[in-house]
Amino acid sequence: MLDNKDYISRLNRARRRRNRRFDFQYLIIGAAGFLILVLLIGAGIFISRRQKPTVSGEPETRMEEEALPSEPVETPAPTLSPEEIAEAARATAAEQEVNSYQNLGIVQVSGYLNIRETAGPDGKIIGKLQGDSACDILSSEGEWYQISSGGLTGYIHNAYVLTGEEARQKGLSLVEKRAVITGDSVNIRQEPVIDGANVLGTAAKNERYLVEEELEGWIKIEEGYISSDYAQIRYGLNEARKLDLQAMAISQYSNLVISKVDTYLNVREEPSENGKVIGKMTSKAAAEILDASTEGWYKIKSGKITGYISSDPQYTATGQEAKDIATGTASLMAIVNTDMLNVRTEPSTDASIWTQISKEERYPVLSQLDGWVEIELDTGDEEGNADKAYVSTRDNNVEVRYALNEAIKFSPLEEAANASASRRAKIVNYALQFVGNPYVWGGTSLTRGADCSGFTMKVYENFGVSLPHYSGSQAQMGKAVSSSEMRPADLIFYTDSRGTVNHVAMYIGNGQIVHAASRRSGIKISTWNYRKPKTIRNLLGD
Repeated sequence: MLDNKDYISRLNRARRRRNRRFDFQYLIIGAAGFLILVLLIGAGIFISRRQKPTVSGEPETRMEEEALPSEPVETPAPTLSPEEIAEAARATAAEQEVNSYQNLGIVQVSGYLNIRETAGPDGKIIGKLQGDSACDILSSEGEWYQISSGGLTGYIHNAYVLTGEEARQKGLSLVEKRAVITGDSVNIRQEPVIDGANVLGTAAKNERYLVEEELEGWIKIEEGYISSDYAQIRYGLNEARKLDLQAMAISQYSNLVISKVDTYLNVREEPSENGKVIGKMTSKAAAEILDASTEGWYKIKSGKITGYISSDPQYTATGQEAKDIATGTASLMAIVNTDMLNVRTEPSTDASIWTQISKEERYPVLSQLDGWVEIELDTGDEEGNADKAYVSTRDNNVEVRYALNEAIKFSPLEEAANASASRRAKIVNYALQFVGNPYVWGGTSLTRGADCSGFTMKVYENFGVSLPHYSGSQAQMGKAVSSSEMRPADLIFYTDSRGTVNHVAMYIGNGQIVHAASRRSGIKISTWNYRKPKTIRNLLGD
């Protein structure tokens, strides 16, 4: 049995052991609680950082959801008005147009600026640049720029031209929808109808006109209507224009003289009534006066002929009178610049070649197509209508422009010593009396009008030779001769596009013929191969 002292000692030791066990448990619990608290605080911070700020009235959204990749949301393109679309297209085209110039110049004048052939105020005027028109500056010569614009190359005074960045900014504002002329000479009409009576004027190739309206087959411009077959519509700047086409024909002459006779005016070798005749100027033909110092005579150059013509105002016109006559006379012509040019039945290189024409002639233009012109050769069928005759302009073998008739080379036949040659000379000289008289289909009057076979029939009839009034029948008469054997008064026959003889002319010597050509030309002189002949016949039997 324990005494009190032992009992108390044991009890104290048990209490100490129990307290140590409790202290250790509390330590473990405290440490665990502290660790849990740290974890909870960390988790709270982590969660708070991952959350989006909450706006009052809006639900909270987890950032994890936003962090996920999402499909791009397309914003609908704004709807543009037609005007805005047109302006956007114009702006794009304006950049392209301005950038197409190597050295852009913009003309700043209230009217127009003359383009001259050479640098200087005395240079011949070849065209004009309206205010705000564009050009490419090629070079500079003192106060003059050499420029290219609208198919023209010439000189303008540099005082009236913007250049550099100033020209560029101005040019961007001037680009508009324009009709660029593609034909050599295109009619401007009062109404969108093909009618000879409604032609207001003409537009030259490469000229540009503001488009007011696009119609089926037509383009309305400020000046009237032009066929869409001969123009291309695009955004662009305005460029140079040639002189008025009739005015251009006149501007080729510095001192113009016009023949006023009804038929032909003789061009003589010397300034004398006895001077040898070396050429003839048709009615309203033009020439350049080289010298007017010889009383009663002008020394002139017309075409390839240089000689003398009468200065009598009864026969010739000068000054304003000449210009007025020329303005009403200048017509669109095809001027051949190669020895022989193919003529086709259709405006296509696949079409057959039915004749060739000579560079010695100027041929009236009836119509124009892209790369082709329809020309008048002579009257063809039984009703006096010409065959369709087309020549290509693509190889630059023919120039189409307004022009005036000029002198033709001509020397009358002198009567030879032998009777045969003398008779031929008489026939030819008799026929030449009627040059300038009218063509009339079916006609047989040498003064009031005849067709081609009626003309030769009546001339031969005067010398006792009877011919039928039909070129095909006349071509069967006499005997065939070659071009090297032909003599004056022989007849030369030409065919239509089908190879049928439809035209006859009389050879007059010196490589020329006289014939009743067409309603437009009347009885005229031409080169013998103005188109390729079918056969040549000697009807006189000598």
